[in-house]
Amino acid sequence: MTRVKGWLCASVCALLVLLNGCGGYKEDGTVIRLAHGLDTQHPVHQSLVYMNDVLKELSGGEMSLVIYSSGQVGSEREVLELIQIGSMGMTKVSASSLEAFVPQMKVFSLPYLFNDENHYWQTLESELGSELLDAGQPFLIKGLGYFDAGSRSFYTTSKKVTGPDDLSGLKVRVMSSQSAVEMVNTMGGSATPISWGELYTSLQQGIVDAAENNPPSFYFSKHYEVSKYFIVDEHTSIPDVIVIGTHVWNQLSEQQKSWLQEAMSKATAYQRKLWAESTAMSLQKVREAGVEVMEVDKGQFQDSVKPIYERIKGTPLESLVDRIRQLGGQS
Repeated sequence: MTRVKGWLCASVCALLVLLNGCGGYKEDGTVIRLAHGLDTQHPVHQSLVYMNDVLKELSGGEMSLVIYSSGQVGSEREVLELIQIGSMGMTKVSASSLEAFVPQMKVFSLPYLFNDENHYWQTLESELGSELLDAGQPFLIKGLGYFDAGSRSFYTTSKKVTGPDDLSGLKVRVMSSQSAVEMVNTMGGSATPISWGELYTSLQQGIVDAAENNPPSFYFSKHYEVSKYFIVDEHTSIPDVIVIGTHVWNQLSEQQKSWLQEAMSKATAYQRKLWAESTAMSLQKVREAGVEVMEVDKGQFQDSVKPIYERIKGTPLESLVDRIRQLGGQS
């Protein structure tokens, strides 16, 4: 079924290419198509709409975005593949979903990598953060900037989890990311990759017992309707990345690139504010809906994933971790 959907998406977008050019095309100006999988009420979508408003203002209407939300073009991986062939211009994608295309992005999926939020943003705004955005260019994708995706925590349908031992026997939905699979399995759960669009039904029908994500995604997806517990263990802080295809980027003038980068910068600041507000609101709303939001001893979870860091010793990933720890004042 997934292959059929992917083929249909590619066929539709290929038709759009024939009619209008690549993911960026010209009518009265330069229009870039951007697809993502989130609801229109999600702060990421709202920030992309804001980015479009800023871009139009900066360019005097010469540039704009057409935004396809709610997964109508396909999954994150499918949209990335469409970008690579030039059928889509831009997308919002989790850094975890980029792993298959940009191996260096695996570093963000390592659990308990950052000391705190300041360390997280210090890393994203550093030279290393810029290097990682550019690392996908050999694979025909370029990162424009980062959006906050908060910290990911577990939520369960019926079993209360207070420590990693409680994950034993639970089927936990994860993204299509080898790092996410390894983390959950190392903690003692049974990692089960399932697409985001199928997760509500999978939780409802018991195909999986748990999942993990940030509070706004938990709330806006309505997963709180079928999950009784939200466990604030904050195991990973994986940014979202705004990506553009090099097919489109290389066609832009230097002025157009400057407008797009400035719109990206302003949208990032706007999204960080929205994200903080949305996180607080989401936790309040799910509590009101009857979900038990539980603070837990993160030390137990941190101890459970130490083998992951042992396994990356001597690999290129270890050097990235060292650089990130140095930014946070760790030796």
